[in-house]
Parts: sequence; C-alpha cells; structure tokens
Amino acid sequence: MIPPDITQYLKRRAISAPWAISGPAGKGFAGAVVIPALAESARLFATLNSLAANPPECLDRFMVLVVVNHRTDAPPQDKADNLATLRRLAVTDPILAELRLSWVDAASPGLELPAKGGGVGLARKIGADLALTRLDFHADPLLISLDADTLVAPSYLPAIVRHFEAAAGGGAVVPFRHQRGASEAEQEAIDRYELFLRSYVLGLGLAGSPYAFHTVGSAMACRASAYARMGGMNSRAAGEDFYFLQQLHRTSGVAQVRGTVVHPSARASHRVPFGTGRSISRVLAGEEDAISFYRPECFHILKDWLDMATHNAGADGVELLAGAAAISPALAGYLESAGFRAAWDRLRANSKNDRAMITAFHGWFDALRTMKLIHHLSATDYPRCKAEEAIPTLLFLAGERPADAIGEGLEILRRMQTDPGGKE
Repeated sequence: MIPPDITQYLKRRAISAPWAISGPAGKGFAGAVVIPALAESARLFATLNSLAANPPECLDRFMVLVVVNHRTDAPPQDKADNLATLRRLAVTDPILAELRLSWVDAASPGLELPAKGGGVGLARKIGADLALTRLDFHADPLLISLDADTLVAPSYLPAIVRHFEAAAGGGAVVPFRHQRGASEAEQEAIDRYELFLRSYVLGLGLAGSPYAFHTVGSAMACRASAYARMGGMNSRAAGEDFYFLQQLHRTSGVAQVRGTVVHPSARASHRVPFGTGRSISRVLAGEEDAISFYRPECFHILKDWLDMATHNAGADGVELLAGAAAISPALAGYLESAGFRAAWDRLRANSKNDRAMITAFHGWFDALRTMKLIHHLSATDYPRCKAEEAIPTLLFLAGERPADAIGEGLEILRRMQTDPGGKE
C-alpha cells in the first residue's frame, strides 16, 4: 500500500500522462535506478551491462527504468538515435536478462518533451515519478539516479543498499571518477575539470560548509519518502542535480556512500550550457580560461563568515553585516545585495532557539548563495587562477602533501574524497 505522503505527492506534484512505463519489470521493488537517455544508443547498453554485473539478489529487487527522451525541437539525428534505442530495448538481450528492465518512451511523436522546459531534469522527474508506483512501501524504497553514459561497479547496488540501511539521512551521493578520455588532450581536459570539481568541494569542506558534497547527476540516490518530502525532482534543462541535492540536503540530509565508485563519461558535449561536456569542449577548442580555479582566500573568507554567523545567532542583521565588512568588504557587499539583513532578522523572529536559527540560516545561505559568494569574491578581490596556484595551498590546509602537478593533485583528492578502503 502506498503511504499517504507518497499518495499526496503523486496527486499534487508528480508528472502525469502521456508518459507510461513499458516493458516487463513488474511491481514490488525495493528501489529503482532511473536512467535518462538522449541519443545514447552507442553507450546506454554498456551502462546496462555494467549494472547487470551487480549481485543477482540486488538485481531482483531493483527496477531499472530508462527514460528515452528528446525535445520536439531536437536534431533529426538525435530523434533517429532514440528510436533505435527504443527498438533495441524492446528486444530481449541475453546479457541484460538479469535486469528488471523497463523504459519510458518520451521520444516517439506525441510523447516528446516540450521544446520549452524539456531537458534532463524533466526526464529524471518523469522516470522517478513513474517508478514510485512500482515500489514496495513496506520499507522505505530507494530512487537512484544514473546516466546513460556512466559505468558502475559490481559493488554499486550493494553499497547503496548498505548505506541506507545504516544512514539516518534521506539522501546520498556516490563517489565518482571520470572514465578515461579518448585522446591525450581529452584526458588532460577531464583531469583538469575533475580537479576543479574536487577542489571546490575541498574548499567548502575546509570552510565548514554543510554543502561540501559533489553534485553529479549520475551519482545521486534518496529514499522515496525524502523524494516526496522535498517536492520531487525539478524540471531544469541543466543543473538539475545541483538544485535537487541542495533541496534534498535542506529537507532530509545528504551523506556519501562508501565502498563503490561510478564512472561518468569524459566526452565533450554541447547539449547543456555548462557542466562536464561543455567544459571539455571549451578546453579542446583551445580556450585557455575554460577551467580556472578559485583562490584559497575565497574559502578562508567563507569560513570566517560561517563561523561568525553560527556563533552569533543572537545578534541582529546590522551587527552581522558590520562583522562581515571587517572580514571582507566584498563579502559585506555581496550580503547586502542578497538581502541578508532583512532575511537574518526574519529568521531570528521565526526561530525558537539558537539551534533552530542556525539550521534556518544554512537553509537561507544555501549551496547556491554559497557559490554566488565565491563567484563574487572571484570577480572582485580574488580573481580565478591556474590549478598550480590554488591546489597546493588547499591541500596543505587539508593536512595533505602539496602537489604541483595536475595528475598528482587529482589522485590525492580522489583518495581523500572517496572511500580509501572501497573497491571500484
């Protein structure tokens, strides 16, 4: 029986027709792995094969739901590729027989995503919302987000299950490591981009930010109850993972899975205005500033600001802005433009105690406002720099041996930010 909170979500917030689940998956699953696929006929089945290498007892309990999708204005070659994927999914593949595999047709005429508002966020939402109706709610089932060009290890599903058996929070991120590039230039580009992602999360961690976790769409999971509580997946065409995890952290908490690693693609892409594929494309096109790094001073200012705010819950907005100005005039200017003073006083008026006040503050000064502050500091007093200028200092502050080379610094951060005893 579906619990009342899930029923209310399905009535009020879930995606409805014209989309539906096709295939023989059945019902009563402990979870679903949702995979949006846009022109991925060349890569999707490698991803499914990697999933099929997970233990049979896990595969029996998890539905795998592929959302084959494109917008009405997609290029003809993407539409043709998706129709080829749908045809192949409809044919039983012996290698994939272990999977409880189903799919959603969001690619045939009349079922395509809208030209406005259609994208990977909507595809993820369609899959997750439809999957809810196929889950077993005697326990709290799981919704897992994967991408059609991402490879997983045989430890993938067991590690996620173990995590949620022990964790109190409703959300999780899975450690990642990009696949190798197709060329030396592509490998250098993906190494630099992954180092950028990892250095940002390291800086947030050094600053004491509660949002110090990676936001990678192919490496997310949550309980179904947490998904409903946060209002479900957003429909953004890009950055849906960032906003999803931000809201999930606010409402249910996000922790890191241990004991497995996912491997997103390292390929270039122009499908979205930012992210891995676009950054790799810019580097390969010769843009020297395509991937630049935040200076350690930005994170030091963030740390001082978070420390001051969380230790002065009883102060008013004027006092805190004065303190912010003493830390950094650029910080104070950003807070003024963000409407901090009025927001802080409103939070104080509505909080029962200091603990509730600090929780509310971190809800207001969220991952997005944190990133905007770092961007503001980088656009004013502390311009972005090369990796060689930022990474050694960040590693030193983290108690690690400084590394000047891109590859060496990346390996140190991979070790730090993954499970040192985990298996890939």
